[in-house]
Amino acid sequence: MDARVIDKSKLPSRHVTVGPARAPHRSYLYAMGLTKEQIAQPLVGVATCWNEAAPCNISLMRQAQAVKKGVAAANGTPREFCTITVTDGIAMGHQGMKASLPSREVIADSVELTMRGHSYDALVGMAGCDKSLPGMMMAMVRLNVPSIFIYGGSILPGSFRGRQVTVQDLFEAVGKYSVGEMSDEDLTELEQVACPSAGACGAQFTANTMATVSEAMGLALPYSAGAPAPYEIRDRFCAAAGEQIMDLIARNIRPRDIVTRKSLENAATVVAASGGSTNAALHLPAIAHEAGIKFDLFDVAEIFKRTPYIADLKPGGRYVAKDLFEVGGIPLLMKTLLDHGFMHGDCMTVTGRTMAENLASVKWNHDQDVVYPANTPITPTGGVVGLKGNLAPEGAIVKVAGMATDKQVFRGPARCFDGEEACFEAVSTRQYKEGEVLVIRYEGPRGGPGMREMLSTTAALYGQGMGDKVALITDGRFSGATRGFCIGHVGPEAAIGGPIGLIRDGDIIAIDAIKGTIDVELSDEELAQRRSEWKPRETSATSGYLWKYAQTVGPARDGAVTHPGGAAEKETYADV
Repeated sequence: MDARVIDKSKLPSRHVTVGPARAPHRSYLYAMGLTKEQIAQPLVGVATCWNEAAPCNISLMRQAQAVKKGVAAANGTPREFCTITVTDGIAMGHQGMKASLPSREVIADSVELTMRGHSYDALVGMAGCDKSLPGMMMAMVRLNVPSIFIYGGSILPGSFRGRQVTVQDLFEAVGKYSVGEMSDEDLTELEQVACPSAGACGAQFTANTMATVSEAMGLALPYSAGAPAPYEIRDRFCAAAGEQIMDLIARNIRPRDIVTRKSLENAATVVAASGGSTNAALHLPAIAHEAGIKFDLFDVAEIFKRTPYIADLKPGGRYVAKDLFEVGGIPLLMKTLLDHGFMHGDCMTVTGRTMAENLASVKWNHDQDVVYPANTPITPTGGVVGLKGNLAPEGAIVKVAGMATDKQVFRGPARCFDGEEACFEAVSTRQYKEGEVLVIRYEGPRGGPGMREMLSTTAALYGQGMGDKVALITDGRFSGATRGFCIGHVGPEAAIGGPIGLIRDGDIIAIDAIKGTIDVELSDEELAQRRSEWKPRETSATSGYLWKYAQTVGPARDGAVTHPGGAAEKETYADV
């Protein structure tokens, strides 16, 4: 395709490249080595979350060069820029985790501001970590310029004494170490082999869950989200995305043509079918919010309820992302869901074709047991379940993938902790009892602030052999690597007087993931009395970004978003 036939009078870059008044602007572009012809072409932002914070992001700069070659080959002019990432694995278990969810907003905001400030016509967004994936997709939908998402790829699994391992095994090893079941030498050996390459955590944790979502929602090219980071085929996907973005500009296919109610339902479907991260119930509403579509926790949970669990992936199953890619990738998973009526085939995608057209040539692979046919699932309902009751009127979420049915019902006395550190200390020193419900509160979006993940605590419980002998609930989040009866996103959060902030040690909590209920056995009158006595707590975030975040963030039910979203827009950036 010849990009010179694209009418620049309707593209954002006309504001910086067209007409005598823009001579000063063009001089800056010449200063960076661009030619007159390149300046006249569409300008394509190539945004990456590259940094040296973690292996998830380390390969993104290399992959960005392949994207830029693809853009240039199709007569576009790529302009590379970077944004931040907070990597959950390193932020986990300390105050740094408060920066994780807020980083999603900073990523979306910074990409928006860069695109707006420099009037780029399209966006290829590349991300590799838990919050950077949804943050990048949120920016695409918010800006509504032609966009393609690229995942940086998963890490390869490690090998520990002949056994395949992931970082999840390390977090659980901390629990084993605390009870004397692992030596210093064993722990040191495991930490040196668990993460053997570049890429995001390898199982169906949050990064791979949201990568699966990117294909299911239609924002990523087929197969591109499955290839591990070290695989050279990733560069071919990147170059193809660079070329394809020029076709989307020519055809004016935009993210809001792709991200619709139906495609969001497709995304929720693959999360449940793959036993994905509960964090998707936070990120899908946030992406929908950017398009002005109401799609909250309860909408997501409704899809989860009717979706079969069919992908035998860690942390609840046996396999990792690399294994899924090598037996047919995310298209194999989606094909069987589509064939059996669980997905919408008429949704537009970045290929310029519908989901059904993309999947038409996908053949079922009989020589694998990573993905089961949707009509003979591992379990008939999804790997993630929504809950509601007097303890969580605004909902809660739990991953049940890999859990036996008899383990999905729990009733026991509460043991309450105001913050993760207090609970982790109690778990580390075995100051809890079998049959209890551990309650971690004041960790919600506003109360944390930042809605921390709790993998260190849940993994320690599993390492101690207590993962299925206690339940844990929080108004914060759980990692995609969490397993066991762990309920997150409990709303309203404690910081605004939600019921989770009113319960006391010894109150009986009943959870039923089969029926979808979570209740504290207290009367409405007793809860009302306690609410009248409740007083707000001041957080430690009295300045800086976390203070700013706490002033604007909304409830987890709606995605913990920080601005009015697409419903309040008068015009999108793409139409300015």
